[in-house]
Amino acid sequence: MQKRILSLLVDNTAGVLSRISGLFSRRGYNIDSLTVGVTADERYSRMTVVCSGDALILEQITKQLAKLVDVRDIKVLEPDESVSRELVLVKVAAKPEQRQGIISVADIFRAKVVDVSKDSLVVEMTGSKNKLEAFISLMEDYEILELARTGITGLSRGAQDVRFL
Repeated sequence: MQKRILSLLVDNTAGVLSRISGLFSRRGYNIDSLTVGVTADERYSRMTVVCSGDALILEQITKQLAKLVDVRDIKVLEPDESVSRELVLVKVAAKPEQRQGIISVADIFRAKVVDVSKDSLVVEMTGSKNKLEAFISLMEDYEILELARTGITGLSRGAQDVRFL
C-alpha cells in the first residue's frame, strides 16, 4: 500500500469539497488526510489530499480528479520535490512539577507552548509526520488530555505557474 499526496488547485465555489469527496466515496477510496484553504487569488482554493492504495488505484484517483470541472491543476507532491507539513495541538495535563519537563521536550522539537492553565499546557508544533509522531510519543509519558492534527498540507519546490498563485 502506497501513499500519495495530491495538491489540487480548485475553484473557490460552493460544493467543490462535496464533489471531490463524493468522487472518493462513490469509488470506495479512502481519504487519509484533507486540508483546504484559499490561495492568494481568492478565486481558487488549494486542497491537499493524502490517499493510499496500490499504484493502479492511486493513478485512477489522480485521473478521475483531473476530469472534475472544478479542478484547475493537480500536482503529485513527491517527497524529494516538495515541502509538506502538518500542525498538531496537544493539551497535556501538567502539575507544577511537570511543567518544566514538558517545556523542555517542546523546546527540543521547536514546539511552542500556546496556552497555560492551572492544570494543563497546550503545545503547538509543525513539522513532518515523523517529527510529530516522535513528539506525541514523548508526550505520552505525560497525560494527553486532547490532541488535534490538521492533516498534511504542502507545495511543490521551485518555480510555479504564476497564473494560479
